[in-house]
Amino acid sequence: MIAEFVCSAVALVLYVNTLGADFCYDDSRAIKTNQDLLPETPWINIFYDDFWGTLLTHSGSHKSYRPLCTLSFRLNHALGGLEPWGYHLVNVGLHGAVTALFTWLARVLLGEGLWSLLAGLLFASHPIHTEAVAGVVGRADVGAALFFLLSLLCYVRHCALRGGPAGPCRLGAWLLGSLGCAACSMLWKEQGVTVLAVSALYDVCVFHRLKLHQVIMLFYKRRNVHLLLSVLLLAAWGAVLLVCRLYWMGNKPPNFSNSDNPAGDSPSLLTRALTFLYLPAVNMWLLLCPNTLSFDWSMDALPLIRGIVEWRNLQTVAFYVGLLLLTWFGLCTRRVKGKETNGKAHQVTNGNGRSNTNGHSYHHPDVPDHTNFETEPHPASAQNGTKKHYVTRTRLPTTENVVVFSLGLLAIPFLPATNLFFYVGFVIAERVLYIPSMGFCLLLAVGLRALYVRLRRRSSRTVLVYCSAAMVLLFGVKTVLRNQDWQNEEMLYKSGIYVNPAKAWGNLGNVLKNQGKMAEAEQAYRNALYYRRNMADMLYNLGLLLQENNKFSEALHYYKLAIGSRPTLASAYLNTGIVLMNQGRLDEAKRTFLTCADIPDENLKDPHAHKSSVTSCLYNLGKLLHEQGHQEEALSVYKEAIQKMPRQFAPQSLYNMMGEAYMRLNKLTDAEHWYRESLRAKPDHIPAHLTYGKLLALTGQKTEAERYFLKAIQLDPTKGNCYMHYGQFLLEESRLLEAAEMAEKAAHLDSGEFDVVFSAAHMLSIQQP
Repeated sequence: MIAEFVCSAVALVLYVNTLGADFCYDDSRAIKTNQDLLPETPWINIFYDDFWGTLLTHSGSHKSYRPLCTLSFRLNHALGGLEPWGYHLVNVGLHGAVTALFTWLARVLLGEGLWSLLAGLLFASHPIHTEAVAGVVGRADVGAALFFLLSLLCYVRHCALRGGPAGPCRLGAWLLGSLGCAACSMLWKEQGVTVLAVSALYDVCVFHRLKLHQVIMLFYKRRNVHLLLSVLLLAAWGAVLLVCRLYWMGNKPPNFSNSDNPAGDSPSLLTRALTFLYLPAVNMWLLLCPNTLSFDWSMDALPLIRGIVEWRNLQTVAFYVGLLLLTWFGLCTRRVKGKETNGKAHQVTNGNGRSNTNGHSYHHPDVPDHTNFETEPHPASAQNGTKKHYVTRTRLPTTENVVVFSLGLLAIPFLPATNLFFYVGFVIAERVLYIPSMGFCLLLAVGLRALYVRLRRRSSRTVLVYCSAAMVLLFGVKTVLRNQDWQNEEMLYKSGIYVNPAKAWGNLGNVLKNQGKMAEAEQAYRNALYYRRNMADMLYNLGLLLQENNKFSEALHYYKLAIGSRPTLASAYLNTGIVLMNQGRLDEAKRTFLTCADIPDENLKDPHAHKSSVTSCLYNLGKLLHEQGHQEEALSVYKEAIQKMPRQFAPQSLYNMMGEAYMRLNKLTDAEHWYRESLRAKPDHIPAHLTYGKLLALTGQKTEAERYFLKAIQLDPTKGNCYMHYGQFLLEESRLLEAAEMAEKAAHLDSGEFDVVFSAAHMLSIQQP
């Protein structure tokens, strides 16, 4: 257990600098704006919504069903609110636990000693994990990996006991534990279900040590019933889980935009095929040389391969040739006598010494025999994989066995991300490599072990060990440095400019704008549009920034470009209407608001934000009609807004305007109801205090009215409008001196507001003798 402790400790130390990090990138949508984390939201909603809080059956849902991960976020929220350090602490702790379990698995396959320790250290320090661990939403991958390994290790134990003296209850408990953990892994993240296929591979190629021709004969002749039943049970459970998940998400695949996965949207079959074949080679290179990492690889970060003559196809060919050679080595090569025992070599001559066909049973005096099955009896196959008998196996798997298993652990969990079965919403996602990297680390460790055995000179072996240590050290340094990029969004987006300049500049513009650096933000938006001119979000964000700087004509230009690029962008319609209102183009503003209100929310990435923008459009349309004196039409629009209002929308202003419209129609009871609803929605909503105070004064409840006016002033003593309304109330009560005092305060605080200054002057003129 020392190796597990050491590797886990290294993993924790390498990521301790993430505990002070902020929420970054996707964390905002998954945590800060996810209604499923709030205590007022029924916790059962988590099992009906996707990872981002959208109803799973909605046409615009991402279909990422990860309820256990969302539950962990909700627990974080209940304990510490939106303090990022608690979320990061859980991520780092989970990574430490996963590292310990992986090192345990490596010890099962490689035995005690240097090579299992090396595999664990490689996993603990690999920089490809930074997105999964340092980014809070990466918890889905880390949590899935935890239960992935628990399921696999339970199945390893089940194999060890199968056919031995263990009773059926004990045997079944380990199997049920494996199946249950597989389900939990899938409920953390979709790819977790692939552990069932990896477990089957372990049973066939590691526990039974079958070669390709033996596997074919096994299924053809239907011998070794125990193995067949186990594999069929794993396949059946996997099918059940997949069918249930498909049914739960509405039997429909998700829809992704062109920018998320450009190859999937390409009309050319050749382009799609060449690009999709190339992507696994790029992912493998990221595992081999994680020098260039990015928070996002979408859009044009990796240009499409449009023809056979492109040089990148050579990388694709080299990758698949290497993969096939390793597979052939593991599945088709014959065993060699007297090969190696966990890094120690022994040559068998004239039949002397202990040897066998797997090449791992020779007992060197310095290297004890190890077992991954705790020397319990279990069924084994004869050389043809069909004749069953009982032996006590105390040997490690052969190098060929471990190579095949490592390739499976590398490839099988990655299959859902290959676009082979369905299109995914990304080009490359580094956090998706968290589980496959286990196979890579095992493959690298067993390869170095094989090289170590073949080196005859002691000095050469020493150099190899030092090189391995240097690789772990370099990985660790890169991980710590990459963690710094995840400290905050500004650093993260700056680090991604080299890989994905359009996305990085656009997101950086949002950060700079929130920091008040308007000129820098504007330049960042323009840089993003230089690389990709049709980005609707960036066109809209630039328009919004220009609108806030009172450059209304230019803002209107960019809003229209955003609408042209994405006709369903409701927020662009909303702000277009507001600018048109400010320019006095009221009829155009009405038409814009009405157009926005009719946009359906189907197939939209964020239907909640869309509904909020539609509700705001209807609110502004109703306010425009209210100011024009069309109270009945205004009320009709407000009622439509209430019907379309999403649960996260703040309704206090809408309710207050409903009350205002009823006041104009002299329906005081209805007006009072909506004023109270406004205050119930937001008890410190100042406009509702003022309007409700006016209603109370009108109905003769003077004392109560004055209490609401004073409460409004107390809520914001710097708001001149509050003093103006209170002064008008005092004027009506003939308390002229007090009214004059309020008028002076109002004019002083809001000297730039014409209505406030004019009303103050009017009150002061009345007070004069």
